[in-house]
Amino acid sequence: MTLAVTGATGFVGQAVLDEAGRRGVPVKALTRREQQPRDGVAWVRGDLQDAAALTELCSGCDAVLHIAGVVNAQDKVGFVAGNVDGTANVVAAAKAAGAERFTLVSSLSAREPQLSDYGWSKREGEKLVEASGLDWTIIRPPAIYGPRDTEMFELFRAAHLRVIPMPPAGAASMIHVDDLARLLLDCTPGEGGSWSGKVYEPDDGRAGGWPHGELALAIGEAVGRDVFAPAMPVGLLRLVARIDTLVRGNGAKLTQDRVSYMIHPNWVSSPDKAVPATQWQPQIETSHGLRATADWYRENGWMGGRKG
Repeated sequence: MTLAVTGATGFVGQAVLDEAGRRGVPVKALTRREQQPRDGVAWVRGDLQDAAALTELCSGCDAVLHIAGVVNAQDKVGFVAGNVDGTANVVAAAKAAGAERFTLVSSLSAREPQLSDYGWSKREGEKLVEASGLDWTIIRPPAIYGPRDTEMFELFRAAHLRVIPMPPAGAASMIHVDDLARLLLDCTPGEGGSWSGKVYEPDDGRAGGWPHGELALAIGEAVGRDVFAPAMPVGLLRLVARIDTLVRGNGAKLTQDRVSYMIHPNWVSSPDKAVPATQWQPQIETSHGLRATADWYRENGWMGGRKG
């Protein structure tokens, strides 16, 4: 199998390349910038709007793994460009190349598309894949953590300072990026039946997910800090989002759209959409994974620690 991958330079994509390397799976990977040579990876320069690059990416590939997408945007137009139009372009290239399998990395937010432009755009991307005529699988990860992540890192950095502001009462599922990478490499070849035409919501195996307060305490323990984890009122979250947008502009981590889905109380992976244990199971227990992730942040100087 030769695998075409979008989003290969991102957090999840790097873990997928690592796993593909361990398995000896050759990859063609889309990149917007020049990359260092990597064994088993053929880099293709371009982006999701570049039809010629997508044609080159998918050519000769048996399966396509579409990871790339927009998580933060200042308006709906940005989400449409990345998550709707971008998905349509990759689907078109996969079909033209005669790829046998197509896996889309979506989001639990697609389950509640009315809450945010992000969730709406991810659901629209799912619809395009479902209607594509390809042999498809859709994976909706919950909160993803692990080394190199810049999103969950904000919580680790807050824990280092002993205060982790959390959303209002609710719960969320978690998954380590390496477990997700294994799942994506397991399901993308597909080999028919068991994976085909399915939407899966994987997690770390913890029934009911992680209540927000418990997750904050677990991150604090991983960092080696006793933490205070106040549940922030919605009005305060929206105020912080306005400030973050004013200060960091397009680089803001907390936007109004993100607040809209953060305050939803249930981002727990549905048992009805769990991956059958005969096909895949998580291997990394979250408390252990959080500690290893905190160690990685320290060793690489992300929290002011000494590089190891």
